[in-house]
Amino acid sequence: MVRTEISLFLKNIPGELGRLSSLLCNEGINIDAITIQDASKYVDELFQARGKSLKRIASAASYNSMMKDSAKFALIRLLVSNTDKVIDLLVKNEYVFEINKVIAIELDNKPGTLSEISSKFGKEDINISYIYGSVSSPSAKCLFVFCPEDIEKAISIFKNI
Repeated sequence: MVRTEISLFLKNIPGELGRLSSLLCNEGINIDAITIQDASKYVDELFQARGKSLKRIASAASYNSMMKDSAKFALIRLLVSNTDKVIDLLVKNEYVFEINKVIAIELDNKPGTLSEISSKFGKEDINISYIYGSVSSPSAKCLFVFCPEDIEKAISIFKNI
């Protein structure tokens, strides 16, 4: 249930995802879940968060520069079959990354399942920072990845899943 997610920045150019996935494939590492977004959106979210929390992330003068530079990168979040090995590979290949604890749950692929699970977060007053998931067929289970603001509290409500 609790998994270590790796978030990394890739150059936003053709072939970079292939390079990363080949690196993992050559070491026998499976990608269990993945999401990719333009990093400029991530930087924009940081500045929106700054406005809400009043915590200084960067100077206003740096904002335009950060937006321009971040468009050159994509933010990738992934769960892998061997996190420690991937971390070693990323360090050796000079990727910029961080790790984060998330909750990964296999869900039944039927109407209302996501509603039931996400409602549990709400009932416990736990905000979900982001979520991603997928399913391969109507009869298969879904894998959903939740990043709650309070991972310890979230773990306690999902012990029996």
